[in-house]
Amino acid sequence: MPRRSPLVIGHRGAPGYRPEHSRSSYDLALEMGVDAVEPDVVFTADGVAVVRHENEISTTTDVAARPEFADRRTTKTIDGRDLTGWFTEDFTWNELATLRCRERLPQLRPRSASFDDTQPILRFSDLLDLVRRAGLDQGREIGVVLEIKHATYFGGIGYDVASLLAAELAAAGWDAGQLPLIVESFEQTALTQLRDRGIRARFVYLLEAAGRPFDLAARHGATSPTYAAQLTPVGLDRLAAEVDGISLDKKIVLAEKGGRVAGTSPVVAAAQERGLEVYTWTCRPENAFLARPFRRGRDKAAFGDWEAEWTAIADAALDGVFVDHPDLGVDFFRR
Repeated sequence: MPRRSPLVIGHRGAPGYRPEHSRSSYDLALEMGVDAVEPDVVFTADGVAVVRHENEISTTTDVAARPEFADRRTTKTIDGRDLTGWFTEDFTWNELATLRCRERLPQLRPRSASFDDTQPILRFSDLLDLVRRAGLDQGREIGVVLEIKHATYFGGIGYDVASLLAAELAAAGWDAGQLPLIVESFEQTALTQLRDRGIRARFVYLLEAAGRPFDLAARHGATSPTYAAQLTPVGLDRLAAEVDGISLDKKIVLAEKGGRVAGTSPVVAAAQERGLEVYTWTCRPENAFLARPFRRGRDKAAFGDWEAEWTAIADAALDGVFVDHPDLGVDFFRR
């Protein structure tokens, strides 16, 4: 039977070639034919949703080189981790709009770093409009996979995350189910709250290979369930009644034993049998990101045997894959 093609999702645009979450990163992903793009969203001091991987922006913008913002450098505890740097919630949108995007991994991706300091930060509303226009220009549906970042943290400092996002989605015409929208988060509480605001989308729960979700840890401490506990039969039964899908670290999907990949984790089929969509993140060709059996040589930036790893992922018959190099992903997963 022919293998079905998963959705190919441009993870932060096309960060294998351009600084993540920059305008050119998304433009390139859309030109390369992805089914959807994935923006991470955090907030400014005046409640504007902006597209950044984290609210700490020292590695993804030129803020550290801007003397007018030197006094904004501080240390905060974000999801249980102490971080020092500059944070989006300490800037208004007008201030953030003066910053420029930078490559987060310049040693691994020097080609992308050559575009540093040339593009401003995007608002979430900018990205929604960009995708809508691309869909009209290309004559096809293109989706948005919205990842809500640090919802419990932002809620703890006074932000009504669900209401802010619901308002932005409604203003852009992405709230009523007419355009393909997926909402994802490592915190299921954030998904429930946005669904309760009437947003019509598919809600997907992100799960790490280790640890526990911060919303539950903040509420229940060390007794809160781990990610692994939520992938047991009992956990999957609960999730199937509460979300539309799960998105797994590829370490969970690839059953690695004795230094080799021995197939696909049974959790994928178990979830799909319960009616859950299953996605995985992130398909990247560089040695630094490949499972150990697929690395070739010692150069972390060099491409390893990514096709072999992606074949194992494709054989899992997933509903969607996140890719950093959309041209490779579109070609491979639709082959």
